[in-house]
Amino acid sequence: MERAQIEATVLDMVKKAKGAARSLSAMPAALKNAILLDIGEALIAQQPYILAENLKDMAEGEKKGLSAAMLDRLRLTEKGIRDMVQGLREVAALEDPVGEVNEMRRRPSGIVVGRMRVPLGVILMIYESRPNVTIDSAALCLKAGNAVILRGGSEAIHSNLALAKVLQEVLTKHKVDPAIVQVLGFTDREGIDVLLLQEEYIDLVIPRGGEGLIRAVTAKSRIPVLKHYKGVCHCFVDADADQDMAIPIILNAKVQRPGVCNALEGLLVHREIAEEFLPKVAQALNKEGVRLLGCRSSCLICDEMIEPAADSDWGTEFLDLALVVKVVAGIDEAMDYIDRYGSRHTEIIITRSYERSQRFLREVDASAVMVNASTRFNDGGQFGLGAEIGISTTKLHAYGPMGLKELTTQKFIVYGAGETRT
Repeated sequence: MERAQIEATVLDMVKKAKGAARSLSAMPAALKNAILLDIGEALIAQQPYILAENLKDMAEGEKKGLSAAMLDRLRLTEKGIRDMVQGLREVAALEDPVGEVNEMRRRPSGIVVGRMRVPLGVILMIYESRPNVTIDSAALCLKAGNAVILRGGSEAIHSNLALAKVLQEVLTKHKVDPAIVQVLGFTDREGIDVLLLQEEYIDLVIPRGGEGLIRAVTAKSRIPVLKHYKGVCHCFVDADADQDMAIPIILNAKVQRPGVCNALEGLLVHREIAEEFLPKVAQALNKEGVRLLGCRSSCLICDEMIEPAADSDWGTEFLDLALVVKVVAGIDEAMDYIDRYGSRHTEIIITRSYERSQRFLREVDASAVMVNASTRFNDGGQFGLGAEIGISTTKLHAYGPMGLKELTTQKFIVYGAGETRT
């Protein structure tokens, strides 16, 4: 497409989204829930059509030489559609945060001041591969009262447009503006560049994908961006840790799903227990196929189970069965290491010491800091938020998993009875 045509198409989309967002902000929860449940029914009814469109993407992806992992993320199945439907039902069952009022206080002037929870407005989602993100994002944004523009990867264009068709048909059936959910219908990368300039119409950009995508979006955007560059998560095993408890936690954090952002990437062990603990945990990890890359001290203790780490290994997000290991002098060195190499995603300490656990909780800067629990718990569902749209590793305006409340903000509301300011 020509640049002028791209700009005209994008401008039309964002203007429609802005207008739709205003009506959506006042939509009753019952109607939002009915729409979500009907989308689920429509997905089941149109499953053959959706899967046929997905097969087009799969065939083109194979021709282009997409990796097996990318093709796996791209593939839709009957089970995948059932999972989408279940997700829609779960979002419908969540309490609607929009319109919630709290902190009402009467001021000396006589006015009553409080805060009301309101939608963010228009959200732009930029993501790669996974077509299920189209449904998940649309559901969460709709329930939180936000219009959403979805720009999936070019490799999933047929799947995403098919899902968008289902979404918009249900919205139209309920006599709701279909511009509440829009999918960018062309794959030119220039479309993203134009979208990222629309600060007048878009309130937040959420990129979901690799670090390269997120950094590219952040560099070009005039709109606030929810950032989550990578998940370099660490576990510090303190001197007085329950070692029998520590090993299952570490195995779960590293092995259960090594390719996700809340998987463990670094193990820090207090030197007072290193000679006793490291051989046990290394043996357990090696048994699960984990390659251990360690500091000099850890290699001396476990010379056959841990190989020397290269300088580039420290702070690496492996997303695989690999883990760096370092022996540290104590909690201060552990926290210094985390401050240098962590990504502010998830950090854990295994300890019996209340004092050191509280220091770790207070002083470590991460979206989730845990005591005696696996990093894998940093997830919206596990935290009781229901579904999530992503995990923020920056502090404005949300830190950690973003559920419904994190897709809203608060404004001040005031009740008066004729008061004037003196």
